[in-house]
Amino acid sequence: MTLDNSKTIISLRIKLFIATVLFLAFIILTYVAKKINYPLLGMSDTIWTVILASCYLILVFLPMYLNYQYVYFSDDGENIVFRYFNAGITGGKKNSVEINKKTFSGYKVEKKHFGLSQSIILYTQIRQGIAKYPPIHISALTKAEKNKIISLLNTYAPRIKNES
Repeated sequence: MTLDNSKTIISLRIKLFIATVLFLAFIILTYVAKKINYPLLGMSDTIWTVILASCYLILVFLPMYLNYQYVYFSDDGENIVFRYFNAGITGGKKNSVEINKKTFSGYKVEKKHFGLSQSIILYTQIRQGIAKYPPIHISALTKAEKNKIISLLNTYAPRIKNES
């Protein structure tokens, strides 16, 4: 089965673009063209600017804080394949993990920030023992996509319990 969250990432980037355009339009209409009369709803232009700038910054930096990543998963063939990169304002380094199904030793799901940030850590068998891969952040996946990946990983190897 092959799965990716490209629609979610495209939607995120479109929302960021629209938010940027709207915020810039507000700045231009307020400070350059002076088309908005203040006080508006009892608040000055400074208060409106602070409120909208705060909302904009939260919208822009939240995906980076929660480690939103584009994730491609495939278990077709003899390997389990994950391809992923950061999906915030700036794209990140593209990474790929390919593990032979016969040497796949398990995985662990880690949750941070009250479960808002989630990642999968994969393990594989090598000559010297068990190798641990860097975390693959799955926060940008839908709940159904996460469940599909976890159920497929369960068919190849058991989930590794948290050491803590």
